Amino acid sequence: MLSPELVKPHSNTALGCILVVEDETIIRNTIALALRDEGYEVITAEDGYSALGALENGDRVDLVVLDIMLPYINGLDFCRTIRHAGNSVPILMLSAKGSESDRIVGLEVGADDYLTKPFGMRELIARCRALMRRRIGYNQQTASSPVLKFGDLTMHLQECRVTVGDKEVSLSPKEFRLLELFMSHPRRVWSREQLLEKIWGTDFVGDSKTVDVHMRWLREKLETDPSDPKYLVTVRGFGYRLG
Repeated sequence: MLSPELVKPHSNTALGCILVVEDETIIRNTIALALRDEGYEVITAEDGYSALGALENGDRVDLVVLDIMLPYINGLDFCRTIRHAGNSVPILMLSAKGSESDRIVGLEVGADDYLTKPFGMRELIARCRALMRRRIGYNQQTASSPVLKFGDLTMHLQECRVTVGDKEVSLSPKEFRLLELFMSHPRRVWSREQLLEKIWGTDFVGDSKTVDVHMRWLREKLETDPSDPKYLVTVRGFGYRLG
């Protein structure tokens, strides 16, 4: 097995730390250099094992830029592993596969955004900035409002934990943030476009079907009968609301 490659910069920065996981040396170094030029601290890893080691070693990571095709542990399995362990760090997934089904798979296993190769470095940096902004805003909100309740639903924001009655359910980061938005504004109707802007950001490249897919997954996890939801209700012609 290749020896792990964990390269840290000489000094820290207030903008945050990004873990770049890419097995192609030129691409990995180019991304790292561009992000460092923007003021970010950067850690790099050339395979999935090294990336897991970076997170398990307690390195402060605010964002992961993750290629799918990696040695030993691919990007999809990496996402599954850390999400199962409860790690909610934002993930920007990179892949040469750009079909709708490929993007849905990436988002389903826990990625927060998906960028198709080849890509422009300016677009990658813009997506990283958007994910970092949302993480900072989320951390500030969870510090001031640690618990949300609606009926049998309870969100423990600082612990990234959701329960329905006495049962704990496992949500992806996008599902968690969607539910948090609904529970912060009960009975408010949100259009698909508003949800895309709030959760995915104004620079998201995709369509409103993404919202419908995530709402279906949420219902399957939260509702006793997903076909007749009592929590996440469709308001025909407008969008969705809680309750």
